[in-house]
This record gives sequence, structure tokens and C-alpha cells, in this order.
Amino acid sequence: MIAIGCDHGGVELKKEIIKYLEEQGYEYKDYGTYTSDSCDYPVYAKKVAHAIIDGECEKGILICGTGIGIGITANKIKGIRAALCHDVFSAQATREHNDANIVTLGARVIGPGLAVKIVDTFLNTEFSNDERHVNRIRQMEED
Repeated sequence: MIAIGCDHGGVELKKEIIKYLEEQGYEYKDYGTYTSDSCDYPVYAKKVAHAIIDGECEKGILICGTGIGIGITANKIKGIRAALCHDVFSAQATREHNDANIVTLGARVIGPGLAVKIVDTFLNTEFSNDERHVNRIRQMEED
């Protein structure tokens, strides 16, 4: 199950990504927001992050204007590794090397075609499980 959420700046891009998820047969849960009325992105970042931590969803997609604020918020939740990706290479690398569990996207930075390719890469790339990457993730999670 994929968790997806956005603020008002990401509503239209979220619709495009949901269309892709449905076409590919992914199960997903939409945590909002659902309109372009101004709202606070931390609300939706936390909903998606907690859905992953609580085991309700396996991976997440978060969208705001830049992808930055929503990602910073998600990364405050212990166990979340949210990665801002505006290119396919970063989406692949963050899954292989960081075992990122959320991809964040900037709706005012990239268009829907690229966003869908990034999401596709993120969802279809496995973590490498290389010892060096496992060790680095362990170090990231240490206090």
C-alpha cells in the first residue's frame, strides 16, 4: 500500500500520480489535502509518515510546491527516510543506497511527466542491502 499526501500546491500533481498508481494497479491511500485551498503541509507529511511507521503503508509520496518543507517535516518522524527527488537517477539511488521510504516532489519544480517517471522508479527500485549501505542507514538512525 502506498501512502500519498500533499498540500494545496501539490493537489494537481497528486491527481496525476494517483492516475498512474491506478493504471499500474497499486493500492494507495490518499491522506489529503483534496482542494487547492491554502493549508499547512506538516499536517499531511505527518499523516503519511505515521502511516508508514504504523505499518499501514509500505512507501509514501509527498508533494508540496518545492518538496522541501514537506520532506523536512516527514524526516522528523523516527524511522522515516524521505528523499526529495527531481530526477530519475536520484529516485533510483535513494532506494538502492538509502532505502528511502518516502519520495517528496515539488509540484512547482517539475512537471507531471517527469514526476510519474520518478515515482515509477522509486516504487520499482529495491534496496541493495549492501553492507555499506545498511551500515550507513544504521548510522543515520543513531541519536
